[in-house]
Amino acid sequence: MNCSGCAPIQPVEDQGRVRFKPRHHLVSAVIHEKQLVTETGVEDIIVFYDTKDELLELMHSLYMLPAEIVEATSISITGRGRDESSSPWISLAQMRARMNHYNVVDIIQQGQFSSHMQPIVDISENIVGFEFLLRPAPNGIPFQPYLLFEIARETGMHSFLDRAARISAIETSAEWLPKGIKRFINFLPSSIYNPEYCLSHTFKTIDRLHLDPEDFVFEVVETEKIVNMDHLLQIFKAYRDHGMKVALDDVGSGYSTMEVMSMLKPDYVKIDRSLIDCCDQDAAKRDQILNILDRAEKFGGKVLAEGIERREEFEFCRNSGIQLAQGYLFGKPSDRPPFDAQRAV
Repeated sequence: MNCSGCAPIQPVEDQGRVRFKPRHHLVSAVIHEKQLVTETGVEDIIVFYDTKDELLELMHSLYMLPAEIVEATSISITGRGRDESSSPWISLAQMRARMNHYNVVDIIQQGQFSSHMQPIVDISENIVGFEFLLRPAPNGIPFQPYLLFEIARETGMHSFLDRAARISAIETSAEWLPKGIKRFINFLPSSIYNPEYCLSHTFKTIDRLHLDPEDFVFEVVETEKIVNMDHLLQIFKAYRDHGMKVALDDVGSGYSTMEVMSMLKPDYVKIDRSLIDCCDQDAAKRDQILNILDRAEKFGGKVLAEGIERREEFEFCRNSGIQLAQGYLFGKPSDRPPFDAQRAV
């Protein structure tokens, strides 16, 4: 099986060929105007280029076409001597975004990022796990993680980035954490087309590093509404079938509603920081937190309060029966653990 979203991203080489599909008369007219060598297939047009500048000039001309054509036209670029099967198809719009954000594309392609760890504690404030967060590489180009993923979406590279971030987190955990410490790692449901195949790199990395699958918790982080609940349940099943746990992030805010939580029945429920902030002073927030806790208890989900910065917030959460906590009160994200962490969740 092959998945274009999971395929390695090949650099644009100085010489090669570009395939365009479907065939559209306006695309053909622009190519003809450039007087490039072409071949016409049943469904596509193949254009041969001799220099990268020649290719870029053609692309810039095609970007001037109506937006609906740019969105509907897919391209595949193959360097001279390379096999076409290794060249994924992307839209003209995605290629334009890659050219406009070439510096960010370089960060993604070259893996110029690292994984930082933020402590997760139990009610006795013992460190029992860490959430892994994407950060710029040491001495690398600075970036905002949210914007990096937004540009990755725009350029059609979010599946590649999501997978690379998971693997970075797993490798970092192998370097710093002992067995028994939980490793919470984010994933984007929209980046996983076929769970068993798209997650195979994740499972193989854990096996390669001789790590315990029970130490891993993969948490849904999604800025878009979950529209295919069955697909997400299949992803959860793939993780669980390999001995791992799953979590739902940001419950109580945005799209991560209590109804979604009750349908997914995650092993861990992470309450959004917007609810935790000053919850000791806000009766409405306290009621909502208790409601989440009650629903989670019905299907056996462990509740984690995120974004705790004040002692009073933690005291309310602990007294309410919440088992786990995370926030600046216990530690900021860092490239290595504060240690000693020796207990498991």
